[in-house]
Amino acid sequence: MKRYDLRKLKNDFEPRMKEILTNEHKAGEVAIFLFEIGDFTPIQKSADLVKEVGCELLNSLKFNEVDWTIVVKK
Repeated sequence: MKRYDLRKLKNDFEPRMKEILTNEHKAGEVAIFLFEIGDFTPIQKSADLVKEVGCELLNSLKFNEVDWTIVVKK
C-alpha cells in the first residue's frame, strides 16, 4: 500500500493520478490518494478516472474540511 499526497496540485491532480495508476502502480497493489476538493467536482472526476484506467475504487471519504481520500486497487 502506498499513499500519494496530491493536495499541492490543487484542481490539477488528475493527470498525475492517471500517470501513477497507469505507469507506477502495480497490479494487485492498493494506493491511497489524498487531494483537495472545492465544489466536490473532483470527487466524481477521480471516480471516473479510476474506472477509466481499469482499477477498482475501494473507498472514498472526506478527510477534513477541504481534503478527500480515495483508496484504489489495481
